Amino acid sequence: MTAAQNSITAPPTPAQAKPQRMSAEQAASVSAAAFAGLMEQLGYLDLDSANRVHQAYLFADKAHSDQWRSSGDPYITHPIAVTSICANWKLDAPALMAALLHDAMEDCGVTKADLEERFGEDVAELVDGLTKLDKLQFNTREENQAESFRKMLLAMARDVRVILIKLADRSHNMRTMGDMPRAKWGRISSETLEIYAPIAHRLGLNQTYRELQDLAFKHLHPWRYATLEKAINRSRTRRRDLVQRVQEEVNAEFARRGMHVRLIGRESTLYSLYQRMLKSQLSFAKVTDIYGFRIIVPQTLDCYTALGVLHQKYKPMPGRFKDYIAIAKSNGYQSLHTTLVGPSSVNIEFQIRTEEMNIVAEAGVAAHWLYKAQKGSDSEQLSTQWLQSLLDIQNETRDASEFWDHVKVDLFPDAVYVFTPKSEIMAMPRGATVVDFAYAIHSKIGNRTTAAKINDEEVPLRTELKSGDVVQIITSETATPNPAWLGFVKTGRARSKIRSYLKNAAQTEAGQLGETLLAQALRAEGIDAIPLQDDANRAVWDEILRITGNRTPADLMVDIGMGRRIASLVAARMTTAMTKQGVRPDALLITQERFNTSNRPFQGAVTLNGDESSTVHYSHCCRPVPGDPILGYLGGQGLIVHHAQCHNVIKLREKDAERFITVDWADDVTRLFESGIVVTVQNNKGVLARVAAELSSAEADIVRVEMTDEAAMGTTDLCFVIAVNNAQQVENALRNLRRVHSVLRASRIIA
Repeated sequence: MTAAQNSITAPPTPAQAKPQRMSAEQAASVSAAAFAGLMEQLGYLDLDSANRVHQAYLFADKAHSDQWRSSGDPYITHPIAVTSICANWKLDAPALMAALLHDAMEDCGVTKADLEERFGEDVAELVDGLTKLDKLQFNTREENQAESFRKMLLAMARDVRVILIKLADRSHNMRTMGDMPRAKWGRISSETLEIYAPIAHRLGLNQTYRELQDLAFKHLHPWRYATLEKAINRSRTRRRDLVQRVQEEVNAEFARRGMHVRLIGRESTLYSLYQRMLKSQLSFAKVTDIYGFRIIVPQTLDCYTALGVLHQKYKPMPGRFKDYIAIAKSNGYQSLHTTLVGPSSVNIEFQIRTEEMNIVAEAGVAAHWLYKAQKGSDSEQLSTQWLQSLLDIQNETRDASEFWDHVKVDLFPDAVYVFTPKSEIMAMPRGATVVDFAYAIHSKIGNRTTAAKINDEEVPLRTELKSGDVVQIITSETATPNPAWLGFVKTGRARSKIRSYLKNAAQTEAGQLGETLLAQALRAEGIDAIPLQDDANRAVWDEILRITGNRTPADLMVDIGMGRRIASLVAARMTTAMTKQGVRPDALLITQERFNTSNRPFQGAVTLNGDESSTVHYSHCCRPVPGDPILGYLGGQGLIVHHAQCHNVIKLREKDAERFITVDWADDVTRLFESGIVVTVQNNKGVLARVAAELSSAEADIVRVEMTDEAAMGTTDLCFVIAVNNAQQVENALRNLRRVHSVLRASRIIA
């Protein structure tokens, strides 16, 4: 089988016969037998806890009494099987009770209050966190799914037992997928690969992670799975002697050195082999490191001693050694990995770890319950940083789909390990940038980032991090997040923090602009100021908010500032409402305002100094700069500033004149502005360099340059975007360019 066989369809399967439903007596017998098997696993619980689990079983059995699995078995066998998986992790009694009851609220009409009254708040909260949101109405299935995952992940962040039960539930559903209708296989398997398996990996549940991947692969691509399974079986038969020989040689070598180790043979999963074949475009015959061994030693120091023994016995492959003990993975995984050239030149991977590391490696966060008798609760801290980040992201992101988009980024298992200047290790997703690192330290650090150094060298903020980098963030009290960062940040935490800051800043600025515009519009109506939000003006504000549909005056100001409401129309309505309350417009003020704006057919002026961030946009069609005559257009997303001679302004004034306001430049501007120019030149050698030199002599910075595809012709157009202080600087640059011998024309671009 090769990676090219990706297009092979699944083998035909016979039509599934509808299973015969068993009698009530048979169902009761099957259920009782299944629960008896579960009770045999609960020896680690005290008598009272075991009795509580039994009471939960009786309640769940009654709730699901008329429900059946697709296989024809009583439905209660599914919660029992899920609870059995949880019992293998030695979860506590409330978690086991929640596992038994996890479908009761969704499928049986049981309420959270019922569960809380009967089994306590802890169990009710766990079940509620697991319950899907099928009863709520969403616009699309995707929105429903995103909201369900959001609730599950947030419940997980508050109590990790929620996701352990959920993963046990998904594991059993995948194990029994063959009993489900074939039409459901693709959707459920894809969901498992894209969501549940990565969550299991992120939490260190590697055994569950591998099982979910293989089961999803089996049902997503049955033919490929079957073909690869046959190839593995043939290979296993051929290499049985080789594996046995390696086991004997390694055991003998450790025995000779007096080291007590436990050697476990392991085999790559079918899904990992399939992914390796796809990624490297290899046939099965060319995949060499299929087999491996795990060596369990008593102490951490013994791991490095065992590594030395193995490297003396077999030759190590260069570049294939990884030390995850000194630098653990972000999910708590620790082990030494080395690939050796064994007998017959076969590559064999060895993983070396202690018993505790092995439990954590296989069970991840569940290791807290498995290992707490010997080690206390140290491993309970696994992945808490990521779980806490879910709550942080939720605080900034209320939309379920956006929340899920942020979280999915952090589920990819690949990671790089970088250092702070104080030599603290931080794990970041592969592809993470300097800005992601800044937000991983603290949101305030991220918001104030201005520059960064990697290994003592200054780098752009979009620089991707590599393992071993020492990263230093340079901040400024006046710095704020740049919207352009959203184009390259990788982590959900950074993305949600940036969006939240920009949204809040935009709301604040839009509100301030809205107040300015409304105050000016009210003066034109003879009202000298916006009425206060007090009891005396309550009726005025209530009427205005009813008319506009806004919830609060602050929301109304934001709408005016964003251009979603016209200030003059709101002012007219507000004047009418105030007149009803006995306020009389000032005729002298009206006359004064009309005199001041006699040459301005629009709303009052707003002064611009370049400090505006998200509310004010300088149009790219005409690129106005200080000194240009300008107009402002309230288009619904804020104030858009155009050159007064822009062709788009002429068109907009014909249909939306009321949306224009007069804007003026401040005496002092705070930054450079972009302007567009076009230079027509003769196609001579070195002409671009001469043009660039003239722009530089005019102290204009070149932001971007484009040229028409006319290399074979005598002339060509060079289009520049330059950064300048004002319009006079643009004119100076154009004057210099026109003196260049090869320049035929030079002019400014105004749409």
